[in-house]
Amino acid sequence: MGRVLDLASYIDQSMLSSNVTSQDLEQLCANARKYRFSVVMVNPSNVRSAKEHLKSSRVRVGSVVGFPLGASTTEVKVFEAEEAENAGAEDIDMVINIGAVKSGDFRVVEREVHAVRSALSGRTVLKVIIECPMLNETEKISCARICADSGANYVKTSTGFFGSALTTDVELLFRTVGSHIGIKAAGGIRDLKSALSMIESGASRIGTSAGVSIIEEYLRAASR
Repeated sequence: MGRVLDLASYIDQSMLSSNVTSQDLEQLCANARKYRFSVVMVNPSNVRSAKEHLKSSRVRVGSVVGFPLGASTTEVKVFEAEEAENAGAEDIDMVINIGAVKSGDFRVVEREVHAVRSALSGRTVLKVIIECPMLNETEKISCARICADSGANYVKTSTGFFGSALTTDVELLFRTVGSHIGIKAAGGIRDLKSALSMIESGASRIGTSAGVSIIEEYLRAASR
């Protein structure tokens, strides 16, 4: 059981679709309690309810900012982050301005990561989504360094909306900033093999909507 709990502690179990019902949210939190996931990631409107469902548990509640496009202004991202934290979110996953990156204007990215970090308390974990499927290697390296230098706790591979996480991206991010901040892999991680390959490549968090099936797959394998 100890090994299962270790694996569960890597998982940020997400439910970020637009049609999440109150029953869906309740089940998400019940599963998170059962398997002791690290975090449940929910839309901003569901933070308070998730917090209530998970009171007295060690499972953290997280939410998203600038999600999934990253095209909001810095001021809006700051407001979203503050609102989510005030509602009880302990983890914030923020999407950077991808258009600024592709334009070579990394100052925009630096300003917004720093602004969101400064708006949050030191206890709140900030993960910055750089959307690797849209970036070349040089852009990925530059963004990862900005995340580390601007106070983020993690750099995250992707939202999952525009491509899946790749072990090569996790390895690149780990080589670049892994000695300073964590690496979160997300996007298309739906089975045990994929999750373990990301961890072996350097990920210290796994973002997935399939955490339950991943843990149950591990349990079946461990019982053979």
